[in-house]
Amino acid sequence: MLEELLRSGFAELGIAPDPDAYRRYSLYYEALEENNRVMNLTAISGEADVARLHFLDCAALLKFADLSSRRVIDVGTGAGFPGLALKIACPDMSLTLLDSLHKRVGFLRETCAALGFDGVECIHARAEEIPSGLRQSYDFAVSRAVARLNLLCELCLPYVRRGGAFIAMKGPEPGEELSEASRAIALLGGTVERRENYRIPGTDIVHSAVVIRKTSDTPAGYPRRWAQIKKSPL
Repeated sequence: MLEELLRSGFAELGIAPDPDAYRRYSLYYEALEENNRVMNLTAISGEADVARLHFLDCAALLKFADLSSRRVIDVGTGAGFPGLALKIACPDMSLTLLDSLHKRVGFLRETCAALGFDGVECIHARAEEIPSGLRQSYDFAVSRAVARLNLLCELCLPYVRRGGAFIAMKGPEPGEELSEASRAIALLGGTVERRENYRIPGTDIVHSAVVIRKTSDTPAGYPRRWAQIKKSPL
């Protein structure tokens, strides 16, 4: 059932995943279901919902960016979304998964090893505490974190090199958040390139991908501490 849902969903999205993707998605699903019994990874369970609301929703970003052979960081990845779901569909991308919870990072390391992705870097760190050498070093940053866009931009844009892009997964009407984040985007060196809506195959759910191009370097003072980001958003 999982493979059938994914095959039809990818066809609807117009995306041709890696030939080994369906085997890996199945292994990823099993790891999620097994580990979700003992740790809080995701509220979504069952083949149909995981296939659509996690795997296909995340993989839809491949409609809007060519990640092949690109260096990508998933900021606040949680159980690996969207980063690991993208890697399965496009395995020749270089991926870093960053999360602040040690148990989740342990799960990600074990799952990446089971999937044969030994090169995926799984980092335990807070997003605003950029590990040494990672600042402005990625072609793309992606995030499906539940935070307002002005906050997400301060956490994600500092990881992106000039000429790269930050892709934020949002709801169907992100206009208000875009307006709210306009100052932050400009200050952090970004320019809104486009906003694309898409429907998750097999559902009536519409999400959007907001693509913010990195046009200049992020000033050295950003990101600030999380308490400051929350208290005084840009």
